[in-house]
Amino acid sequence: MANVFDVAKYILEKKGSMSTWKLQKLCYYSQAWELAWTESPLFDEDFQAWANGPVCPELFRVHQGKFIVGTDDISYGSSDNLTLDQKQDIDIILKDYGDMEPFDLRELSHSEDPWRNARGSLPEGVKCQTVIKKADIGEYYGSL
Repeated sequence: MANVFDVAKYILEKKGSMSTWKLQKLCYYSQAWELAWTESPLFDEDFQAWANGPVCPELFRVHQGKFIVGTDDISYGSSDNLTLDQKQDIDIILKDYGDMEPFDLRELSHSEDPWRNARGSLPEGVKCQTVIKKADIGEYYGSL
């Protein structure tokens, strides 16, 4: 199975350098729609309901302290670990979400049930490390 670093590498190879916010959200939406379309995760790593939207802590640790990242900044992973079908699915995500601004992706994720439900009644901006369950993600995006 691929991992989040494989997906991040592929996204950066296709779209070029980008903000860490945007990379996190594009990885999240790649996972979300893969769960909706195939009922299987694209990768095992989880996303947490952080204040700025869904964040994968493993990916965050690799780009922590950076604002913009490129393929050289992600030292793990290889897009070669993705199947052709997975790459095609990610390409759809990049077509639909890839030109959105990071803030718009953040706002979109904040408006959707998986992130909101994982945060519960926490006020906006409060730190949270609650995992957004893959089952909740798949169910929500599968219903759209």
